[in-house]
Amino acid sequence: MLPLLEVWRTTRLQVAKLGRQLVAEARQSEACRLLASIPGIGPITATAFVTAIESPDNFRRSSSVGAWAGLTTRRYQSGEVDYDGHISRRGDRHLRTLLYEAATVILTRSTRDSDLRTWGRSLQERVGFKRAAVAVARKLAVMMHAMLRDGTPFVRTAKVVA
Repeated sequence: MLPLLEVWRTTRLQVAKLGRQLVAEARQSEACRLLASIPGIGPITATAFVTAIESPDNFRRSSSVGAWAGLTTRRYQSGEVDYDGHISRRGDRHLRTLLYEAATVILTRSTRDSDLRTWGRSLQERVGFKRAAVAVARKLAVMMHAMLRDGTPFVRTAKVVA
């Protein structure tokens, strides 16, 4: 039993070392620092998004990123039947999970208000928490791609143009 415990301890130490290395690399990356300015997005989510997207030029429109990550509803059509089902679950499963977790943090733990949080909370009242979290995750993916493409920082509230 002692050799198994030693292997387990060694594995935990190596995972902690790799985690510290990932955080250090994310702090040095301009793209990761830009994405980490969004509440709920940490170094792991930012790094996963940057590596999954590779280049923002891979997508012509930012709205395509949500569908690519599998965060859009699946459509079923047959004869007279036409309904939207669950999310399509296409694309990178790990990235989709991280975006969902970030959306959950925005809806539940974030203390400072933003337009995204306000929109998500109003949606939550109408359709429920899980569907609202998926919608916020999709919107997060779209925003993150636009931020990478333009190099613009996260803005908590959009200015109203009169």
